[in-house]
Amino acid sequence: MALKERLQQDWKEALKSGNKFKANTISTARSAILLGEKTDGRILEDDEIVDILAKEVKQRREAMLEFEKGNRQDLVDSVKAEIEILLSYLPQQLTNEEVKGIILQVIEEVGANSIKDMGKVMAVVVSKTKGRADGKAVSEIVKKLLNK
Repeated sequence: MALKERLQQDWKEALKSGNKFKANTISTARSAILLGEKTDGRILEDDEIVDILAKEVKQRREAMLEFEKGNRQDLVDSVKAEIEILLSYLPQQLTNEEVKGIILQVIEEVGANSIKDMGKVMAVVVSKTKGRADGKAVSEIVKKLLNK
């Protein structure tokens, strides 16, 4: 089943079961997908939908940090729940160790040996971890490994 169809089906089931929170979260994601389709003027493929969902998760993680700074635990909990729902539609997330392994492999492939090579490394790593790892976390790991 295509990702867009799965979102539609899960949204209907959430509405039928009375789970308004899940329905609203999926609805927001579907709206972002529809906006992307209207902007591009075509139906998006699953990999493009994964990109949109990953952006939605990233936005919520950033918002969660702000809510934590403002001591708004109620909002932090709500955003965490939204993130969990959205992550269920993304490919299995890589662990930090798996990301580190990919980065080390790429560093060896491109012959990177200093922070000046970060752009080359990131270009390859991002394509290999797309939708499966947070870009900010990947960037931090690359910086640490290149600064050794």
